[in-house]
Amino acid sequence: MQRRWFLTAFALLVGVAGAMQAKPNFSGDWKLNVDKSDFGPMPAPTSMTSKIDHADPDLKVTTSMSGQQGDMTFDAKYNTEGKETTNQFGPMEVKSTANWEGDELVMNMKFDANGTEITIKGKWSLSADGKTLTQASHFNSPQGEVDVKYVLEKQTK
Repeated sequence: MQRRWFLTAFALLVGVAGAMQAKPNFSGDWKLNVDKSDFGPMPAPTSMTSKIDHADPDLKVTTSMSGQQGDMTFDAKYNTEGKETTNQFGPMEVKSTANWEGDELVMNMKFDANGTEITIKGKWSLSADGKTLTQASHFNSPQGEVDVKYVLEKQTK
């Protein structure tokens, strides 16, 4: 009887410890792996880097991208507890919420592009070794839906 109680208590503690595991930390300097990414019908950037500072619930991202549309740099701030944030991407004001679903960070964004409302549902996930960040996004607009996937690799200094 005492052994059964011990095993039950041990199983409960293991379950609680598993549920309390820390969420992934996305901090670091990241570089897009164009070959592993999928841009759907959208033009692929020739290069992209992201500098991420993540101290939950604060997430700050600076992304620099080069491609057919020239060079662009964007700064964004998010709150991983679901509080709405507003970021400026060029002429567009983007409203976002971010929250954890397990060990994935889910981001919901919406913005108006020349009178057309576009929504994006993104999921960020980190590989077990912490060296690969996958950002999968589903774009929805009156013109249709598009899925893209950016695969970024952590840069070491």
